[in-house]
Amino acid sequence: MAHARYFIVRNQDAWVIKYDDEEYGPYRTQSEAMLFAVEAAKNLQKHGGGEADVCLMGENGHFRPEWSTGQEART
Repeated sequence: MAHARYFIVRNQDAWVIKYDDEEYGPYRTQSEAMLFAVEAAKNLQKHGGGEADVCLMGENGHFRPEWSTGQEART
């Protein structure tokens, strides 16, 4: 089973979640986007979708993992 990755990205004055060539949002804050992405990852795992990560885009444009299935959110 594939490992799903949700990416939280700043888009001008808002935040969006990118997953599987789709974009969700916008969200007003990074924390709000993180909450929705983590919830989506948990639901995916709950319904047999396998492991998932939530990654946050840093100021340098690189992504860092912030949450993985089986862990508590760190934000």
